[in-house]
Amino acid sequence: MIKSVIRLFGKKKPRTDVQLTIVPRDEHSISRSNISENALKVLYRLNKAGHQALLVGGGVRDTLLGLHPKDFDVATDATPEQVNQLFRNSRLIGRRFKLVHVVFGRDVIEVATFRAPPTEEHSSKIAAKGDQGMILRDNVYGNKDEDAVRRDFTINALYYDIADYSVHAYAGGWDDLQNRRLRLIGDPETRYREDPVRMLRAIRFAAKLDFSIEAHTAEPIPVMAPLLEQIPAARLFEEILKLFLHGKALDTLRLLREYQLFGPLFPATEQCLRDDPQALIMAENTMRNTDERIRAGKSVTPYFFLAALLWPPLARIQKEFEAKGMPPHPALQKAADRVLAQQIQSTAIPKRFSIPMREIWEMQLRLARTQSRKAEDLLTHPRFRAAYDFVLLREQSGENLNGIGGFWTRLQQEHPDLVQSRPPRDFERTGDADGQGEYKKRRRRSPRNRNRRPPQAN
Repeated sequence: MIKSVIRLFGKKKPRTDVQLTIVPRDEHSISRSNISENALKVLYRLNKAGHQALLVGGGVRDTLLGLHPKDFDVATDATPEQVNQLFRNSRLIGRRFKLVHVVFGRDVIEVATFRAPPTEEHSSKIAAKGDQGMILRDNVYGNKDEDAVRRDFTINALYYDIADYSVHAYAGGWDDLQNRRLRLIGDPETRYREDPVRMLRAIRFAAKLDFSIEAHTAEPIPVMAPLLEQIPAARLFEEILKLFLHGKALDTLRLLREYQLFGPLFPATEQCLRDDPQALIMAENTMRNTDERIRAGKSVTPYFFLAALLWPPLARIQKEFEAKGMPPHPALQKAADRVLAQQIQSTAIPKRFSIPMREIWEMQLRLARTQSRKAEDLLTHPRFRAAYDFVLLREQSGENLNGIGGFWTRLQQEHPDLVQSRPPRDFERTGDADGQGEYKKRRRRSPRNRNRRPPQAN
């Protein structure tokens, strides 16, 4: 009975009185013509069914900044199960945060239910935190005002209402957007403990949008950077792709190192960057080249820049093995085993990337043999162009390779037919054809059993 009385009268609900600014249609730049047609379909159907539904987050933010959002997210007062029932082309996802994906071919509209700050009366099956404050589960539903409190940055607490075409900005988010300022909602240390990935998001938004990080938001990051070790390696790998593939990889790298976040992601590489100026030059050239390719509309394969980031520790370990009398090729293979084994403890690298990374590394030894009679045969290797680009990157970064980059450039000019030849039968080409496009193995369909009898009815 005492517990019941405490639950009814003794527990105060978290404050949700964050400042709300409503910006009318004639004072902002969002138009329905800027919004995905599929996102509008989701909004209208939810509204027609009697639910409140608004665009929220990055899609609203980027549209207001004159950018072209990659996707649009919807927030609603409908539960995930209700959303799923409304859309036949939808699927429920997530345990930590329940969401609904409404699928229109390749276009996916993410729909999230308004969330509220959890209280002690909620069971651990609905909301739970770890010993250090990290959110393990958060499926407490609420209203739009409560949802705004749960957003991470003020510039993401922006809602576009199709009922009157106004923008609802919380916690000073409208002013922060105008002043190009990145600021957390709530106490920064608490919010980073809830989800340490927010520190990486701060860096990504600052680099991508060219925003400054507000001092109170930035101050705890270097001290709390080790909290990233709590995050699953697979999730950190996905964050790495977001960090380096939005066209501002060089700025991102420099900010990560400034705030001591690069070390938890690439510990062995960070050690090399501190000790070896040439390793830092190669890392920055890798990011600079990645940005140039993205600006030129060319494809970027993650395995290439991952191979480049891990090359300095690999080369260091390879030299250690060679100093003990091991031949170069086995030394490189053993060094690759060790580097990848260490790296996946921090950020998981799927085999679809680690295998071509190994091939690029091993091709460096083969490309160094310019006197080989089989040199021309390497021009047809599926990884030749990526390995050749890797050689040029090493030379660009100041590594003395005795001019092998020039040799392979001339050989390609002499045998253009070999460079453009078809890949082996088991491979097909993806991406572009100028260096960082990717070969992948074709899937083989199992032969049909034409003599198989249909199942007999009981």
